[in-house]
Amino acid sequence: MPQDFSRQNLRGRSFKGQDLTGANFSGADIRGTDFCGAQLRGANFSHVQAGLQYKWIIGLILISWLMSGISGFFSAYAGYSISFIFYNPYSYDFYTGFFSLILLTVFWLITFYRGILIGLGTATFAFAGSVSLAVGFFFTGDRDTAFIGAFIGTAVVAGALSIIVIAVAFSLALTVTNITKASIITIAGVISVIVAGVLPLISVGIIAATSATIVAIAGALLSSYIGWRALKGDKKDAWVRSFTIAFAAQMCTSFRDADLTDTNLTNASLKNTDFRNATLTRTLFQKAKLLNNVRPGKTYLYDPKVCEVLVSGQGQEKKFDRQNLRGVNFKEANLQDTSFIGTDLSEANLQDADLSRAKLVQTQLDGTDLTGTTLTGATIEDWGITNHTKLHGVKCEYVFMRLIQKNDLDPNPQRKPDNWEEVFGNGEFGDFIKPIFDTLDLYHSQGIDPRAIAISFKRLAENNPEADLRIVGMEVRGEDKFLLRAKTAIAADKSQLSAEYFATYNQLKAVAEQEIKALIAEKDGRIADLQNMVVTALQRPSFYSNVEQVGFMTNNPGGFSVGGSVGGNVNNVQGDNNRAVQGDNNQAVLGDGNQVTQYNQVGADIKESLTKEDIVKLLAELETLIQGAELPSRTKEEVIEDLSAAKKATDKEEPNKQRALERLGTVAETLEKTSKGVEAGHKIWTTAKPILVKVATWLGAAASSNLLGL
Repeated sequence: MPQDFSRQNLRGRSFKGQDLTGANFSGADIRGTDFCGAQLRGANFSHVQAGLQYKWIIGLILISWLMSGISGFFSAYAGYSISFIFYNPYSYDFYTGFFSLILLTVFWLITFYRGILIGLGTATFAFAGSVSLAVGFFFTGDRDTAFIGAFIGTAVVAGALSIIVIAVAFSLALTVTNITKASIITIAGVISVIVAGVLPLISVGIIAATSATIVAIAGALLSSYIGWRALKGDKKDAWVRSFTIAFAAQMCTSFRDADLTDTNLTNASLKNTDFRNATLTRTLFQKAKLLNNVRPGKTYLYDPKVCEVLVSGQGQEKKFDRQNLRGVNFKEANLQDTSFIGTDLSEANLQDADLSRAKLVQTQLDGTDLTGTTLTGATIEDWGITNHTKLHGVKCEYVFMRLIQKNDLDPNPQRKPDNWEEVFGNGEFGDFIKPIFDTLDLYHSQGIDPRAIAISFKRLAENNPEADLRIVGMEVRGEDKFLLRAKTAIAADKSQLSAEYFATYNQLKAVAEQEIKALIAEKDGRIADLQNMVVTALQRPSFYSNVEQVGFMTNNPGGFSVGGSVGGNVNNVQGDNNRAVQGDNNQAVLGDGNQVTQYNQVGADIKESLTKEDIVKLLAELETLIQGAELPSRTKEEVIEDLSAAKKATDKEEPNKQRALERLGTVAETLEKTSKGVEAGHKIWTTAKPILVKVATWLGAAASSNLLGL
């Protein structure tokens, strides 16, 4: 039975490593409590008070005030150096004050516009230059000038340190307490100004004290602004926020390494809570307080925009492209017009969320709960849904299969249903999208390398035999985009397969060309075969027009699709301008301008689409395929000899079609016989058959199926 700790005082307690699955902590005070490594799946932490205990808050505030005093000391030194400007304008003192003021002003401006670190870099450069000049003048005997240089350099560094120290002090005080920001800034600033004014007044005089006070006030105002914008998530000074939150979180409530899957943190106060390395799968943060002030580590809580949506449920028109939001809980969130291009939303909870017009391009949705989600108008190009994606009750009137880019020559977003006057009926969207579940889509862009594709896919298939990978489609999109689609076993983890494939592919792209060639040479011929297919596809998309059991395939104008074995039947091909050639029982080709042609009717189509050069290339490809196949050596020699003869007969100014057809008939007969006794022969026959039909038809065999024994 789950344990009940509701409304209890658990401050400072340790539950480290304990199994607290389903435990009830609602309304409890867990400030300073240690849950490191605990099992908290399904636990209830609603309305809890987490964070720092009062004794640590008081201690950290005192530390921030001490830092303010140190900042005042640095301000006093910088102000004292500037006060020299009020002395004799013809003395060395005047130049000391003048250059100190100029350099310190430059530092302030750079810090304001570019951030503390860049400002500190400028101050360091100025210090190094001043000290170098001082050393040079010292050895030349001009010791007064040397003193001025050294004094100016240290004054600039002192001014920089005063800004850094008090900015951190402000940020720390704002992080750990709920006192109003004005009070925190006033107290810390007053301390800094008092120290900066009193020290010169005691030791030097009223002019130096006045100058130091002015510098301290200006520094306090600039530092308070920097500390405030850092806590707001400004990237220029992100380190200030990270440092202060990490420092304060040392004594706070800790969920580090804990499993918070399906845990409820609704209305919880989470200031300074440590979530480093925590498992936050479907963790509920609705209406949680101060979620932006937690220590997130590498979890999705590092992004303030994500935290905002988790708390408020309002995320319309936001951009989360290419982020890892695996397991995020956006239940019932308003995500209209939000962009999730390339985002990993696997295992996320999107129940009843509104994703109208959202961009779900290449979004990973393995195991994602989309129950009751609204998808009307969403763009779902190459989205990664699987059979584990929950689509029950999805509300969707229409979707777009293609994202429109700027300067796109093809403005067609491929709306489904194709008729802009029609919409999906109740439950029809699920039926429309279901066939895509069993395919792995490997999307390539920016410098496609056919050799790396071939080797990576071969290695993926070898490492994952249980996935039963079979290539069922290739698609060219524009000049630098290529989609390789493979059918998988139902239980295959497509997200893992995709990650493994691209890890290999990206590694191979960086390998030298000679190493790639050597790697291909020591593998079997199937790598070369696949490489040739990809190269041919990129150069001549019309070569491959057959799709074998592709559940879902869109063809852009100028694109193409290729069957897994360069052969097979066409089933459920959806999209515009698809052309399915060869095979029996072709059916369900949806879209505009699609054509379905069985092989007893392909003669005219083949003649129109292929040239003599294309046919010669197809025969050469088939010859390469045979050379790499695991066939009996005698059979391989005979088939290659016949193919070579057919290729020569075709590659003449006036092709000898009759001789070529005779040789192809012999090839078909040999391969068909081999397919019945050798497993490799069956595979090669499945691949070769549609190519032979296409070539024979082009050569003029009216009854090519009878000629080739098909």
